[in-house]
Amino acid sequence: MSRERILLHICCGPCAVHPLRSLLEQGYEVVGLFDNPNIHPLREYVRRREGAEQVAEKLGVKLVCKDEEYDPGRYLREVVHREPSRCFYCYRLRLERTLSIARRGGFDWFSSTLLSSKRQKHEQIAELANALAGGGAPGFFYQDFRPGQNEGQEACREWGVYRQQYCGCIYSEWERYRKELRKT
Repeated sequence: MSRERILLHICCGPCAVHPLRSLLEQGYEVVGLFDNPNIHPLREYVRRREGAEQVAEKLGVKLVCKDEEYDPGRYLREVVHREPSRCFYCYRLRLERTLSIARRGGFDWFSSTLLSSKRQKHEQIAELANALAGGGAPGFFYQDFRPGQNEGQEACREWGVYRQQYCGCIYSEWERYRKELRKT
């Protein structure tokens, strides 16, 4: 009897540790997907992709990276003039792409490591993903991975995996570092 397969969208290494461990312990066959057009700048994207690759290798999980599709313009076109609700559109971009690949790959489920962050809009992610799935296959696999967030941070610290300082988009980078403008 074959195991159920989950395509797990991965935003970064630290957020992936606990979800991957949990899903593997539950007996799922997990494939990771790194597709994040929101991450800015390109060097940040590369560092996060490398971190996701390190975690996937440590845990023995295949990781698909969609570098050929990396286009921050795709993200910016989605959110321009919608900045107050930019997270919704960012979630939608990544979840739609994950679902599309999961359908083509014959996966039973799709999910996201966004569900491991205490800073993300958890209910919005779950509602959106369920709406996108529409009750069809693959289904959206929901699990609150937030209780293991510290586990992921600690593992990445031990493994030397890059741990980022902001969510990923140009807006979150600005929010994180804007106070530095006042120092000059």
